[in-house]
Amino acid sequence: MDPVAFLLHLVLVTAAQGAPRCEPGDRALGRCQVKDEEKAQCVTSHLGYCDSLPYVKTMFPNLIGQKTREETELSAEYVLISVLNNLLNGECSPDLELLGCSILVPRCEKNVILKPCRYVCEAVKKDCQHAFEMIHMAWPYFMDCDRFFVSEEEGCYDPLGREREMITTDEAEAPFTLLQFIHHSYVDMTKLLKRTASVCSHISTLYTIGRSFEGKDIYVIEFSDNPGEHELLEPEFKYIANMHGNEALGRELLIYLAQYLCSEYLNGNQRIQALVNTTRIHLLPSMNPDGYEFAAEEGPGYNGWANGRVNAQSLDLNRNFPDLTSIFYRERRRRGGRVDHIPIPRSYWNGKTAPETRAVIKWMKKIPFVLSASLHGGDLVASYPFDLSRHPSENKFFSPTPDEKMFKILARTYADAHPRMSDPSEYRCGGNFGDKGGIINGAQWYSFSGGMDDFTYLHTNCFGITLEIGCEKFPVSDDLYPAWQENKEALLTYMELVHRGIKGIVRDEGGRGIQGARISVRGIRHDIFSVANGEYWRLLPSGTHFVSAQAPGHSRVLKKIFLPARMKEAGRVDFILQRLEPDPVDVLVDEGVDDLDLMEHLDNIDHRRGEPDDEYFSPQREKPWWWSFFVVIGDNAPVWLLRED
Repeated sequence: MDPVAFLLHLVLVTAAQGAPRCEPGDRALGRCQVKDEEKAQCVTSHLGYCDSLPYVKTMFPNLIGQKTREETELSAEYVLISVLNNLLNGECSPDLELLGCSILVPRCEKNVILKPCRYVCEAVKKDCQHAFEMIHMAWPYFMDCDRFFVSEEEGCYDPLGREREMITTDEAEAPFTLLQFIHHSYVDMTKLLKRTASVCSHISTLYTIGRSFEGKDIYVIEFSDNPGEHELLEPEFKYIANMHGNEALGRELLIYLAQYLCSEYLNGNQRIQALVNTTRIHLLPSMNPDGYEFAAEEGPGYNGWANGRVNAQSLDLNRNFPDLTSIFYRERRRRGGRVDHIPIPRSYWNGKTAPETRAVIKWMKKIPFVLSASLHGGDLVASYPFDLSRHPSENKFFSPTPDEKMFKILARTYADAHPRMSDPSEYRCGGNFGDKGGIINGAQWYSFSGGMDDFTYLHTNCFGITLEIGCEKFPVSDDLYPAWQENKEALLTYMELVHRGIKGIVRDEGGRGIQGARISVRGIRHDIFSVANGEYWRLLPSGTHFVSAQAPGHSRVLKKIFLPARMKEAGRVDFILQRLEPDPVDVLVDEGVDDLDLMEHLDNIDHRRGEPDDEYFSPQREKPWWWSFFVVIGDNAPVWLLRED
């Protein structure tokens, strides 16, 4: 062949073949050679899952190189955006979808693409990355804040603009200080708690203590002048609601209480400011979110007595805690028997334990709570431990704790602050307890084992009671405002009781705090232990008490104290313990460590649903459980979502 003709043929073939084939995913990683094309222009966006963007004009190729709307619609990136709400149980929605859409459907003005702001991406990632970690999914590459987003100096826009405008509009119509007395779904509750923590970020934070059986985060909102941190000698308080999913009133009251604490603090309410500044308050509105969703399907006012009561495993969470009361009854008869801080029996873990229960137990072990209450529905009474009868054959038998006097004070304080709970009339909701002042010993009401209050008292330093706050378990919306008005003062007054009794620090001669020192009160066979830094808190009624502190390898110190009837804060009683000579070799064993490790192991088993090794992988061990969401796109599946660890 003529050489000139051959070269011309070669050029024509090369031109016809074009650039090398671009493999799936290579374009997004910048590995493809893209030939010059006609100048792109702004076009109208028609991607359904991106309709909420605050603009309508876009341009292709987009910021990850997808050339057409059709290519984007079939991509793994777009499929991820469409399923994010389901994968993350509504968390971070719609912010995540809008963030991703700002890359797939970039803003176009005057035939020029505008890039989204980096600070928006960083804020969303900070709030939402933990949700991806919980399902063992990597942060999506196309939401890389450094790679695809730019600074304000470079000229950027906020892709969440319309959503924020909508929120601003809603806030203008319903100011934050104005509570909306409605029932909140799990997603609505989550959004409202996040908003509350954001508005009062200087005194509040939102965190999770674990997940329900169906994977919903169990949220706690905290209030403190130093949120997220324990402060020396500042007592820890908690309210827990919705243990039984169909008992919805307590759930709503804690949501309202969170908003109230935030707004009143901002408005300069001195009582609320004093409470928040001197107390670390934890509110858990829904311990059983799975049960609540089931109950909510029937709607308020029509829910049966048991529908939604249990969790998704059909376990009653207030019967699922370790039964330490039976051990107490046995040990108290034995000289030197252990009657406080009773370890969890290993046999307990052989039974069926709910992930919600384990989450609360771990929470109790990690934070030194002083006072607690759980909110229930179905009656109007304050019930206090023990809940398990001391007489096995008697279902209604008075069964007091060694702290009977203090528990009666706790229960009566709430009942007296409630306008109807202590009403002596028998012709009302809770009238059966009218002659008792609206309080009752739990086992005298009816006996049951595995309750949270008994466990709290016998395993930790904390005191807790049960508050039955209404005869309707799932009241209609019209009844929520009256219920809030009835319970608001009682909720606040009860929290203030955390400052009752004494507090202090146990130190050695060198000024070092002693953890694990035993604090005893003469005449009360129930001790509490000092925590990190040697701190302790001991709830006590007014009067004269003989209090001692002792620790292994140290002397015992006894003090006589007097607590006036009206004290605004706990009395300060410190102890300095001397080292004994010769110095014995003491090995302190933290019996809770093994329990925590065991609970982590059981949590992993729950997530695996039977898989022996990796909790997030299917029995075939090839791909995570969420991989099935992407099978429709075949070979272009998102391997970039797989975590390497």
